[in-house]
Amino acid sequence: MNTAGQGTRTLLILGASGDLTTRLLLPGLGGLVAAGEAENLSLVGSGRGPLDDAGWRQRVADAFAQAGAGGSAVEKVAATARYIEADITDPDEKKALLEACEPPVAVYFALPPSITERACQALATIGVPEGTRLVMEKPFGHDAASAAALNELVTSIVPEDHVHRVDHFLGMSTVLNIVGVRFANRIFEPVLSNQHVAAVEVVFDESLGLEGRAGYYDGAGAMVDMIQSHLLLVLSLMAMEAPSTLSERDLRGCRAQVLRATRIWEDDPISFSRRARYTAGEIDGRTLASYADEEGVDPDRKTETFAEIVVAVETWRWAGVPFRLRSGKAIGDPRMEIVVTFKDPAQLPGGLTGYPGPDRLRLGIAPGDGRLDLEVNVNGPGDPADLDRTTFEATFGAGGLHEYGEVLKRILAGDPTLSVRGDVAEDCWRIVEPVLDAWRRDEVPLQEYEAGSAGPEGWPPSGLPRDQG
Repeated sequence: MNTAGQGTRTLLILGASGDLTTRLLLPGLGGLVAAGEAENLSLVGSGRGPLDDAGWRQRVADAFAQAGAGGSAVEKVAATARYIEADITDPDEKKALLEACEPPVAVYFALPPSITERACQALATIGVPEGTRLVMEKPFGHDAASAAALNELVTSIVPEDHVHRVDHFLGMSTVLNIVGVRFANRIFEPVLSNQHVAAVEVVFDESLGLEGRAGYYDGAGAMVDMIQSHLLLVLSLMAMEAPSTLSERDLRGCRAQVLRATRIWEDDPISFSRRARYTAGEIDGRTLASYADEEGVDPDRKTETFAEIVVAVETWRWAGVPFRLRSGKAIGDPRMEIVVTFKDPAQLPGGLTGYPGPDRLRLGIAPGDGRLDLEVNVNGPGDPADLDRTTFEATFGAGGLHEYGEVLKRILAGDPTLSVRGDVAEDCWRIVEPVLDAWRRDEVPLQEYEAGSAGPEGWPPSGLPRDQG
């Protein structure tokens, strides 16, 4: 399907020489072009650095090759790519840049948030051609008020449905599997409610450390980098009601409804949040320095590399069920999954012994590792009155596109379904702001955990189900 023909003619990447462009955008685009999903696309890169067309084309070709993308369509995009040096915060230079692009144009801000905002202010001054789409990366603002102000700015330039706030988690096939598992299986959907579920966990623990990202990460931390955006969006898919269709209006509306109903458990950010950062340790033979000793890190900022919160989703379906969101770096046994812990049976027949615990449904959300595990209790292999545990396992096929390829496919087609709507961006900040405020006041201690360990100890708060890793 030629989606580009229905939407964007030119993809303009601002920040063309940056890490995001080279490591994620261009490989994703290469896979999309190779799949025949972006025909007749003009690729333009721009930045303040001196780079000519030949250098840009080589960079594009190398990124495409790294992604394993080949074929005549891929070669054509790389061979015709153009680079235009410009100060994208200068209105006159920005106007000349847009005039050099064949409309309609998707403007991708592969830039730090502060530069993106200044570039949007320049666009607001000069206006944009009809059909222009604005594409920006998280974080969207730095709190609810700044997110609202940014939303007001960008929607003064283009309509809301022409704004693509990118969260690549929504393009991951493993995350999108949630929709199929929940709404295409009668055996699951009726029991996914407060009548049968004791707790839900959304976990994204990874073995990677800082990996040279101090410039961004030390100003964000695990809460903003992972929970405020990615994991709250995963929660919205897990907790939403069934949409009538998968159109952007229905699907985004259902996600937004869930997040409007979400808040910190018992409105107590001190008791129901924790933060920590890793100290020196070893993971898989790699020695990691303490986070505070990493190059570019300011230890006095108390930036966390591990964050965890408990939230309530106050809807008819989920009222009373705790949702725990957790993400940590430098974890020795990484986990990237949703865990649904069901309630205990109302009563066991007399004579059954060795009850192993409640049933659990696990959905893997690691990139390329889609899986479903259903843990249930059965009669044991010896004495049938002695209960045993068994797990039914299934794997999901990998998506045809890299998550950035999936996101770009929707952008080029003019489809905002996998983009974050403005009100959702504001609600994600509203949910975590009480926690961030408590952390700034040092009301929640900054714990430590050794790199390569399972993370900090001593949680969850009493009365909540324990971690099911």
